[in-house]
Amino acid sequence: MTIRVALAGDTMLGRGVARRLLQDPDRPLFAPEVTAAARGADLFVLNLECCISARGERWRDPGKPFFFRAPPVAAERLRELGVDTVTLANNHALDYGSEALADTCAHLDRAGIAWVGAGPDEVTARRPQVVKAGGMRVAIVGFADHPPAFAAGRDRPGIAHVDLAREVPGWLRNAIDQVDADLVLLTPHWGPNMVPAPVPQVRRAAQRLVDAGAGLIAGHSAHVFHGAAQAGDSLVLYDLGDFIDDYAVEETLRNDLGLLWLLDIGDQGPVRLEAVPLALDFCFTRVAKPHEAAWIAARLRRACAEFGTAVRERDGRLLVGMKEVG
Repeated sequence: MTIRVALAGDTMLGRGVARRLLQDPDRPLFAPEVTAAARGADLFVLNLECCISARGERWRDPGKPFFFRAPPVAAERLRELGVDTVTLANNHALDYGSEALADTCAHLDRAGIAWVGAGPDEVTARRPQVVKAGGMRVAIVGFADHPPAFAAGRDRPGIAHVDLAREVPGWLRNAIDQVDADLVLLTPHWGPNMVPAPVPQVRRAAQRLVDAGAGLIAGHSAHVFHGAAQAGDSLVLYDLGDFIDDYAVEETLRNDLGLLWLLDIGDQGPVRLEAVPLALDFCFTRVAKPHEAAWIAARLRRACAEFGTAVRERDGRLLVGMKEVG
């Protein structure tokens, strides 16, 4: 048995994207080719880099520069895109407080989209979400290393927070070891923004998670994609990159060029990884043009090379270092 999992990184539907949704709720946010690739998977998981709500007040922190909130229709647009599960464990889940976080969960529930990584208390935030995809049970666990102020507590809404400088906490080990699933997907929001490669703390944390039994790790936070590393039957995608936003473009790292990752998973774990080159225009994501795709391919080769992972091109997609890629 083999299933296909689509993975996308930071998906920011607030600010400029939110204004477009409010002006025209039916205006496309993704090109048809991107939607077709995502919907062709048995399971689609992404990081929702905003809350979904019409309520709430900004988190009171004079040092916090960005606050992202999408209108309720955003949940329906995610459903139309084919999204099955989102992680809310990031530094924007509480941008508009616990009221908006509760709304986010409710809007996703109504749209039929599962969510992980945040909630009304730490038990809910840490709980794996087990979803069925093509006859396989996949457990999804979301957590973030920042900000600690957003951490959920016994009776406090927030995110599943993990201090990456320490050993894997017991609750996360239990989620990896004891959940009844064919595969556990860990989706951490980790490390700083706008760095070209995973920082040492993230690399050490990834190794500890692999040692704890994680079969698949798909991270995000840097806003640019990083390399893929294979360790035995485990696969680490250090950063998935951005999927949609209204962000300013960093000319060297090119956060406006990204990837939609497509991973085939068999009974023994990941077996095939390919990626669709994307271009993120202002509040709209499309398939990359040839010159853009060439830049993406060259960067992914460099990012993967330090992990000994090869990258090849075939029919407009990038095939990434799995043994079964022929």
